[in-house]
Amino acid sequence: MDKYGSEPVGAAAEPAYAQRELRNRVQESRAVERGAFDLPFFLLTMIILVIGVVMVLSASFARAYYYEGDATYYFFRQLGFALLGVIVLLVASHITPAFLRRISVPAMLVTLLMLALVPFIGTGAQEVGANRWFDLGFTTFQPSEFAKLTVILMFATMICVYKDQMKTFKYGVLPFAIVIAVTVGLLLLEPHLSASVIIIALGAIMMWAGGTRWQYFAVGGGVVAGVGYLVVTKMAYASSRITAWLDPWSDPLDTGLQTIQSLYAIGSGGLLGLGLGQGRQKYMYLPEEHNDFIFSIVCEELGFVGALLILVLFALLIIRGYWLALHARDRFGALVITGITSLLAIQVFLNVAVVTNLVPCTGISLPFFSYGGTALLLQMAEMGIVLSISREIPLRKSKSDDGREK
Repeated sequence: MDKYGSEPVGAAAEPAYAQRELRNRVQESRAVERGAFDLPFFLLTMIILVIGVVMVLSASFARAYYYEGDATYYFFRQLGFALLGVIVLLVASHITPAFLRRISVPAMLVTLLMLALVPFIGTGAQEVGANRWFDLGFTTFQPSEFAKLTVILMFATMICVYKDQMKTFKYGVLPFAIVIAVTVGLLLLEPHLSASVIIIALGAIMMWAGGTRWQYFAVGGGVVAGVGYLVVTKMAYASSRITAWLDPWSDPLDTGLQTIQSLYAIGSGGLLGLGLGQGRQKYMYLPEEHNDFIFSIVCEELGFVGALLILVLFALLIIRGYWLALHARDRFGALVITGITSLLAIQVFLNVAVVTNLVPCTGISLPFFSYGGTALLLQMAEMGIVLSISREIPLRKSKSDDGREK
C-alpha cells in the first residue's frame, strides 16, 4: 500500500490481482462442474424406501397392536424417520468429498470412543443379551452402524495418502489391520459378532480396491479364520447359533425357533404370495418379523415373484453404485462409493442368507426395510454421499451441428 493506504497500481499490483482472479475462476469452474446428482440412483433409492416403509406397516401391525395398543405405531415412527431421511439424503448430497476427507479421522476417533463406552453405559442386554445402543430418549442409537461409515471414510483417506505404497506390507496392510483390529475388538466387547464380520469384509474390499497385494489377503484370511474359530468355540452365544444353524429342529422352541418360523413363512408364500397384509407368521409366531426377519414376511406375502423383484431393485442400485464409482472424478470419491455400495451389498446378501438359513442367524438388518430410525437415517446419509460424489462426475461433451464441442 502507498502512504494513503490505497492499493498499489501498475505492475506491482498485477501478481496479487492475477492470483485472486485465478482463484475466483477456479472456484467458479468447480461450482459449474458440480452439477446435478445421479437421477437413476436417486430414483432406485426412493422406490426401495417406499416399498420398505409399506412392508414395515404390513409386518408390524400385529405386534404394534398387541404391545402398543396401536396397529400403526411402528409404521408412523418409521415413516417419520423415512421422511427425515429424505431430507438427510438431500443435505448429504451437497457435502463435498473434500469435507468428508477432512472429517474422516475425527469421525473415526469419535466412533472408537462410542464403541468403547457402549458396553458399559449402553442398553440392549435384556433384549438381545448385549449392550449395543445408546438410549437417546426419543430413540436409540447404535454406534456399530456409524462405525461402518467411518471405516469407509477412514480407509478411503488412508489409501489416498499412501497411494503407490499400498503394495507394501508397511503401508498397504499394517495400518488398516490396526484400525480393523481395534474396531472389531471393541465390537466384540458388546458383543456384536455380525457387525464385526461386516467391518472385516468391508475393510478387505476397501484394501483390495486400494491396491493391496492379493498375497496378503491369503495370509489375512487364514488369520481371520483362526480367530473366528476361537471366537465361535469360546463364546457360548456364537456356538449355540452354529448349532441352531446346522439343525434348527434340535431346539425348535428356543435357538431354532426363529429359523424354523422364517422358513415356514418363506415356504408358505409360494410363487405369488398370500397377499400384502395377509401373512400369518407376523402374528407373534416369527420373532423380529418387522426388523431383521422382515424379508421372510416379504416372501410370505409377495411370494417368490415379489421377493425377486425387490432383490432385482437392490441389484440395480448396487450396480449403479459401482458404475458411479468407476466414473468418479478422483480416487477418494471412487473409494467412498465403492465402500458404501459394498456395505449395501454385504448387508442385503447376509440378511437374505440368514432368513433362508444359508448362514447362521445373526442380527443383520435389511437396508431400507428393517425397522429402526437411526439406522435408516444413516443409510439415507450414505446414499446422499454417493449422490454428492456423483455431482462431480464429468459430463460427456456434446457436439453442435457444426462439429464443435459445446
